[in-house]
Amino acid sequence: MTAATLSGRVGRRAARGAAAVLRNWLLFAILVVGWEFAARAGGSKFFPPPTEIAVTAAKLWFTGPASHLFLTDAVFDNVFPSLARTLGGWALAAVVGIVLGVLLGRSATAMDYVGPLFAFFRSIPPPTLIPVFAVLFGLSSGMQVGSIIFGVVWPVLLNAVDGVRSVDQVKVETARSFRTPKAYWIGMVVLPAAAPKIFAGLRVSLSISLLLMVVSELVGAYNGIGRSLLNAQQDFEFPTMWSWLVLLGILGYVFNTIFLAAERRVLAWQPTRLGRD
Repeated sequence: MTAATLSGRVGRRAARGAAAVLRNWLLFAILVVGWEFAARAGGSKFFPPPTEIAVTAAKLWFTGPASHLFLTDAVFDNVFPSLARTLGGWALAAVVGIVLGVLLGRSATAMDYVGPLFAFFRSIPPPTLIPVFAVLFGLSSGMQVGSIIFGVVWPVLLNAVDGVRSVDQVKVETARSFRTPKAYWIGMVVLPAAAPKIFAGLRVSLSISLLLMVVSELVGAYNGIGRSLLNAQQDFEFPTMWSWLVLLGILGYVFNTIFLAAERRVLAWQPTRLGRD
């Protein structure tokens, strides 16, 4: 393959990517404009137009002093604690899920014993255990983080087990014949082979962690996005309520975008990904 051919392929791929991004944002803009006209035509106070929501959000979050980068107390008292709970719970669940998944996946019989137990616990809706975590940790961040960890650990754990068990048998026999050290085997063979499924579980669990953060703060919290959303709804401040809802959508989009970028970089060595990218 010549340099000119490679450069042409890269240029066409970049053009297709830019066209896809432009098309997606154009569709989003059309939906927002349609929402604006529909809300103004309906005149319902429960469904304010996007322009009113944007003005309310700007006053709510970006009218602080310059020393705080124009961020208000609502950001420091509610947004940042919610982000810490979401990402902290997700990170802890990821570590626990990956470690247990690798250990259980390498055993031929472990899942036969703990599989039914896992099936029982992951069938329990995590929001129903929020009162239990409230008794254990009180109405504190520990309750929210515990709820998030319990809800998001299962996709990571089960995907890690499945990924470890899907390691190519040829690699297993080769490692045995060369008496490969266990640390090298796990770090250089098992984890890279299981990485695609582990990342799939991490991506699903990241979305669940954001959802559980909101639910846990709605039930029992003194601050956070969920609590602020509930307060705005109870005070009939509907533009403020919609501002928090839009913020949740933005956070979900940002989390997913950053995670996909990290996944593409970490798994760039995969043959299938190389061919697709």
